[in-house]
Amino acid sequence: MIRVLLVDDHEMVRMGLAAYLSTEEGIEVVGEASSGEEGVRMANELMPDVIIMDLVMEGIGGVEATRRIRETCPSCKVIVVTSFIDDEKVYPVIEAGAFSYLLKTSRASEIARAIRAAAAGEPVLESRVAGKIMARFRHGHEQAPHEQLTPRELEVLLLIGQGKSNQEIADQLIIGIKTVKTHVSNILAKLGVEDRTQAAIYVHQHNLK
Repeated sequence: MIRVLLVDDHEMVRMGLAAYLSTEEGIEVVGEASSGEEGVRMANELMPDVIIMDLVMEGIGGVEATRRIRETCPSCKVIVVTSFIDDEKVYPVIEAGAFSYLLKTSRASEIARAIRAAAAGEPVLESRVAGKIMARFRHGHEQAPHEQLTPRELEVLLLIGQGKSNQEIADQLIIGIKTVKTHVSNILAKLGVEDRTQAAIYVHQHNLK
C-alpha cells in the first residue's frame, strides 16, 4: 500500500483528489494538510511514501516545505502539483528535493500514475518542465566563448584588452605581425564579436586575466 499525504491550501482540491485516490487500488491517503507548516509536521508524524505538494500557500510555501521534509524524511517522495510553470517556481523546488512535477491541469489518473511511479523510484515531469530542465542542463555545460581559444589566442586577447596594437603584441610575444593578425581574426570569430574594441570589452566584462 502506497501511503500518501496531500498538502494543498484549497480544500476542494484536497477533497477531490482524496476521493479519487480512495478508489485506486494500492493507494491510501493517510492525511491532508492545508498549509506548508502543517504538511511538514504531518510528514514527520505519518512518514508517508509520497507527498502531493502545492507550491503557493500562505505561510511557508511548497519550496520551503519540500526542503524541510526532505531534511527530516528523506525517504518521502514529493510530487509537486501546481498551476505554475515559470522558472522561479520550477528550479527552486526541484533543487529543494521535489521528485516529480505535474500541473493541476493533469488528470487525476495521471497523478495516480505519478504516485505509483514515485513509489517505484521513477520521477515524472510534465513535458514543459522536462524541457526547461534539459535546456538549463545543456546551457550549464556549454563552453564560454573564450574557453574555446587556444592558449596563444588567449594571450593575444588579453593584450587586446590592455589596448595593445598588433605591432605591440607581435613585439611582446616575439611573433610575426601576420601571425598576430591571424590570431586576432580567429579570436573575433570565436568570441562572436565584430572588432577589437568589442573584444577588449569582452575581456573586461568577463574579468579575464
